[in-house]
Order: sequence, then structure tokens, then C-alpha cells
Amino acid sequence: MSIDTHIDALDAAGKALVEAAAVAGPDAEVATCPGWRVRDLLRHTTMVHHWATAFVAEGLTSYRPDGGETDLDGEALLSYVREGHARLVGSLREAPADLECWTFLPAPSPLAFWARRQAHETTVHRADAESALAAGPGQVDPALAADGVDELLRAFHGRDRSRVRSERPRVLRVRATDTGDVWTVRLSPEAPRTTRDAEGAADCELSGPAGLLYLTLWNRLPQDALTVTGDASLARLWRENSAVTWS
Repeated sequence: MSIDTHIDALDAAGKALVEAAAVAGPDAEVATCPGWRVRDLLRHTTMVHHWATAFVAEGLTSYRPDGGETDLDGEALLSYVREGHARLVGSLREAPADLECWTFLPAPSPLAFWARRQAHETTVHRADAESALAAGPGQVDPALAADGVDELLRAFHGRDRSRVRSERPRVLRVRATDTGDVWTVRLSPEAPRTTRDAEGAADCELSGPAGLLYLTLWNRLPQDALTVTGDASLARLWRENSAVTWS
């Protein structure tokens, strides 16, 4: 996906997130994030948006901690989230192609990294906000979802800090039935190593439409949303150890 496509996805997801939050109300429980209410989700999301904007807008070349969460609530919080989201989108649109700044996952460029990362950060949290509504999370565009699965498997869980490990070598395959994308995740006592292929036998396969894969692998939907074939213990291993937390 292009940088512009990621920015467009970020723009749409942020607006949908705020719309869902406004309908649900600040006290509504966020079903996908046990223990959170909508105000907690909004405070977290806008903190991340302000943090990311600083790297892009100021060209920060080294890590800077986030500024902490706001204590705003109600309409004031919604306005603050809208403003922070708009500033992030604007900063990405205005940033030069050769932007130099700090990043934390592999990417073709810093600008490509931040556009992709914030598109998926916000899309996942859009689903969280929608989980506070009776209808639950809406659909995710298949192409965006497949891209997000790729970021999760090959970038986040390609890092040594991934906790998805197996005492003996095992193979987990992930297949998007609508887009045709396939990933092979090789598990061992070391961090997972994932390739975009269907080579070799797999001990377990998770398959389904890309949008369902995306929300399930990010632990926003139960695994029964997918088809699991083979050794289901590998699916449970993922579920129990794959959470990506803010730190």
C-alpha cells in the first residue's frame, strides 16, 4: 500500500472512531479491551496520536517518551481527540518524502513507517470504539487488513521481544481467503520468523477473510471467527502470547 493510501485510511479510521465514541458515550464499556471505558480508549488513542505527530512534525531522530494521557472528558475530550487526529493526518500529508525521524519497525522510509503504523493503530482502535456499540466492530477493508496482518506478523513479531515461542519448531500458517495473501510463521524457542508464502507443511492453519484475520490476530475477535485446521494448540499459543502492549 502507498503512503497516501495509509494516510487516507488513518483519516477515515480516526473520524469513525470519534463518531462511534460520541454515540456510545464516555462511560460505555469497550468490549474488546476489558476494563476500559470509552474515555480510556480516547485518552490512550489521542496520546499516541500526539506522540507520533511529534516525530513527524518536528523530525525527532531519537526516541521521546509520550506526554502522558489527558484528563479531559466528555465533549472536551472528543474535541481534543479530533484536533490531535487532524494534526497527525496533516503532518503526514505535509511531510517531505525524505523525512528523517525515529521509528521502531522496519519500513521503506520513516514517512512510510509512521503512515502505516498510525493507520493500523487507529483502525484497531476504531474497532475498539465500535465494540462499545450494539452492532460491534465494523468491517475492515480487505487490502488494509491484509497489510495490517503483514505488519503484525513480519514487523511486530519479527522483533526479538515477541513472546510467541514454542519449545520445539512448529509452523503456523495464516491465510486470507479473500485477498489470497498467505503467511508462514515459523515458531521455535527464538522469536518467530514469518515469510509471505505457503511453502512446506504447517502444523496449524488460521484462515478467513482478511478483515476477520486482522481483528482476530489483534485479539479483537474470538478465534472462532476463523477456520482453524490442524493443531489448535498453536492458535491458543498465539492468543495467549501475542498481545502488543504500550510501553
